[in-house]
Amino acid sequence: MNLKELISATRTFRRFDESHSIDQSTLENLVGLARLSASGANRQPLKYLLFNTQGYCEKIFPYLSWAGYIEAWAGPSKGERPSGYIIILGDKSITEIFGVDHGIAAQSIMLGATEAGLGGCMISSIKREELREELNIPDKFDILLVLALGKPVEVVIIDEIKNNDVKYWRDGEKKHHVPKRTLSELIIKL
Repeated sequence: MNLKELISATRTFRRFDESHSIDQSTLENLVGLARLSASGANRQPLKYLLFNTQGYCEKIFPYLSWAGYIEAWAGPSKGERPSGYIIILGDKSITEIFGVDHGIAAQSIMLGATEAGLGGCMISSIKREELREELNIPDKFDILLVLALGKPVEVVIIDEIKNNDVKYWRDGEKKHHVPKRTLSELIIKL
């Protein structure tokens, strides 16, 4: 798969085959990709919590919000939930400013997940303090992102934006549609 194909295949998935397990070494390899990614001033302030057991996945799930544009959907139902999570933390003992490091790291992880036959969802709508308490995460760490991972069971289709509407949606066959702006809209000529 070339880079364009890899990026095109790396979509946000919200429904998974929950019975498909993700082993610890796969999660560690994905964090290894993040480790090699760029970091502002090369501070490397990110730390990672890795979870791949049903018990921990069930603990994490209630603290996440899944799809703001899809009304009346509280997230994937039992059997379609993630089988692994990577929680990206910012270590405040290194710096108080994390910039875009966690976005860069998350994209590296998601590209690696796609290459490994997995998919995921970057989640920033998190009940942070409740999750911190549930997992006993020390205060010296900011919870920056939760990456939900699993074997995708949904189809994601990229559409062109119509009427400037950026909201993703699902059709009658549960195919997930994501509107994207055209390249000509993105490139500005002065």
